Amino acid sequence: MLKVPLYDAVGKKTGSLSLDETELGGEVKKTLLREAVLMYEANRRQGTVKAKTRGEVAGSTRKLYRQKGTGRARMGGIRNPIRRGGGKAHPPRPRDYSYSIGKKARRKALRSALLAKFQDGLVMVLDGFKMNEPKTTETARILEALDVKGSCLIVSSAYDRNLWLSARNLPQVEVHPVSELNAYDVLRFERVIFIKDAYDVFLSEKDESGISPDN
Repeated sequence: MLKVPLYDAVGKKTGSLSLDETELGGEVKKTLLREAVLMYEANRRQGTVKAKTRGEVAGSTRKLYRQKGTGRARMGGIRNPIRRGGGKAHPPRPRDYSYSIGKKARRKALRSALLAKFQDGLVMVLDGFKMNEPKTTETARILEALDVKGSCLIVSSAYDRNLWLSARNLPQVEVHPVSELNAYDVLRFERVIFIKDAYDVFLSEKDESGISPDN
């Protein structure tokens, strides 16, 4: 049984919550996590790099001078790849790097990523914290009270515009609704902070992943 620290809105520890490891798969599946991370990083690649071949660069196709009798090395057209301004012999072309693993695999990867964070004591739950208006200083204050110095992912129960606006100017801090969590985002941040209602939604989900199957 894992113990998750519970803090109030001013950053003071008020207790802890219990979490059964079996709800998150019981063990961290490292191979699956690697596959998930590779997929998410591949899907982020733009794949828009392109260079021109000799058939696409400007210039005449005329042979520069005759093949023999000049005493010089043989030479073809000006668009030859070995000449300055010529086309590339085997240039990079636009391509799609994206691919997908199965939904169940993505769900299991998310559970493994969260379990690893819970086991390392890098997850905390914040109770009673609500932003009535965008205020970056208030978010910075609560993070300082929680002794969060590195990167941090704040998980809300739903899209919270005030919280998002309050955190967007803080370096290495992002806010995601619980329905948009995925293994890659969980792993790339050092700390994960659940707002209490988001944590309750996370535990109350009936789906085997505990999270929306779209991630």
